[in-house]
Amino acid sequence: VQLVESGGGMVQAGSSLRLSCRIAGSSRFAMGWFRQAPGKERDFVAAISRGNSVTNYADSVKGRFIISRDAAKNFVYLQMNDLKSEDTAVYFCAARPTPSTTDASSRAHEYVDWGPGTQVSVSS
Repeated sequence: VQLVESGGGMVQAGSSLRLSCRIAGSSRFAMGWFRQAPGKERDFVAAISRGNSVTNYADSVKGRFIISRDAAKNFVYLQMNDLKSEDTAVYFCAARPTPSTTDASSRAHEYVDWGPGTQVSVSS
């Protein structure tokens, strides 16, 4: 599948942003959001299972970020609230083919398709 992220930007700490990931092709994948800050490795942010029944979050974003999917429109979203300067990164969405409807993996190597990313910059 082809993935394209949008919705990034420059905001102040405490603000909110909603990232969107358009899925061209089948939406029958587990989906994840990852991020990569300059000079750092790509980190897991959030994931949602193929059946939308299970979500998984990194500890650093729990209670602030929400992942969701609109299967009819073939979009996955990441609602980011109370943004902090440490959330500054390029954000990527990724797709993971899996027969499981409850698997929301945090392991990047299990995701096979990736979008080009969208920059989120948070100033303190």
